[in-house]
Amino acid sequence: MDLLSKKTKSKKEKDMLKFSFLLSILLCSEVFAEHHEILHLPGNDKPGSGKTIVLVSGDEEYRSEECMPMLAKILSQKHGFECKVLFSWDSEGKYIDPNNQKGVRGWYHLNGADLLIIGTRFRQPTHEDAKHITNFLNAGKPVIGIRTSTHAFTGGGNFGGKIKYGEFGPLIMGEGWVNHHGKHKKEGARGIIEVSNAAHPILKGVTDVFAPSDVYGIRRLTEQDTILMRAAVTESLAPDSAFVDEKNEPMQPFAWLHPYQAPNGNEGTTFCTTAGSSVDFVSEDLRRMVVNAAYFLTGRSVPAHADVAYIDPFYPSFFGFIRDENHWPSLGMQPQDYGLGKSPIAPEPKGSPEWKYRDFPPKK
Repeated sequence: MDLLSKKTKSKKEKDMLKFSFLLSILLCSEVFAEHHEILHLPGNDKPGSGKTIVLVSGDEEYRSEECMPMLAKILSQKHGFECKVLFSWDSEGKYIDPNNQKGVRGWYHLNGADLLIIGTRFRQPTHEDAKHITNFLNAGKPVIGIRTSTHAFTGGGNFGGKIKYGEFGPLIMGEGWVNHHGKHKKEGARGIIEVSNAAHPILKGVTDVFAPSDVYGIRRLTEQDTILMRAAVTESLAPDSAFVDEKNEPMQPFAWLHPYQAPNGNEGTTFCTTAGSSVDFVSEDLRRMVVNAAYFLTGRSVPAHADVAYIDPFYPSFFGFIRDENHWPSLGMQPQDYGLGKSPIAPEPKGSPEWKYRDFPPKK
């Protein structure tokens, strides 16, 4: 090979390296542009492999911005599901702000999802964002709703011209907002398995569920719904507290399956539990019930005793409204702050009762 050929080959190699470098930057930029507003946790080769779950946080009271990333870590790392967590942002998109009812970003990720897990409260999606939700429902895809999913949306919009925002709870989840059946922040809720449905796969390995956030009143469920668990109101927020008998006749439904009809007439299935504050998920079996529901609703075999141990230490803050306008700007939380290897700590809302039944960060 002569000198000219060597120089030509060397130049081509340099050009190819430069092209590869620029391409990698472009691809990384596109991935960042697509995912910087969400927490994206790829799955692995565990049984949930090949299925994508979109988990949507966004509520003013129950700290879904804390529990949704925690659940996503378990579902992705221990069970193989690809998980994408959506958050409510401030109006300028600078920091996570659960108080902004119009702030949820990334609804378009539902386009490739197999399951939606929603924990929003009175959100107001744009007309364009509502289309993604409508398309998901029209495909008859499954939904898991926690706590305030019974009143997930509000405002004048609709899904597919058929379901008003305020009707999402009653029509899709099986129930809307009714009331607090227990005294809020004073009485808890003990899960009691519905005997007739005790063999349901979603209840595999589930025996002990306690939620300090109390149980909601339920009025709309029908014979078409499958009640898996009811809740006994307890005298206090202590897991071992006695029942308040007069409030437990009958006990309110706590977790159920609901057949929904989409705007286009297609049918789908939802699993709903009115437990779901961040501190409720201290209950291992509540986490297990949600993971079981993810397997069941995506057509996968439910494990006999699903591993739901935390991936990273979980320090949930107590539920309550945060009125301080400087709270969320001062924290400046970003999706990556809730990611793998991270255990964020948030200040307690003012007026929170002492609740010692959770992990706290080690004292320095």
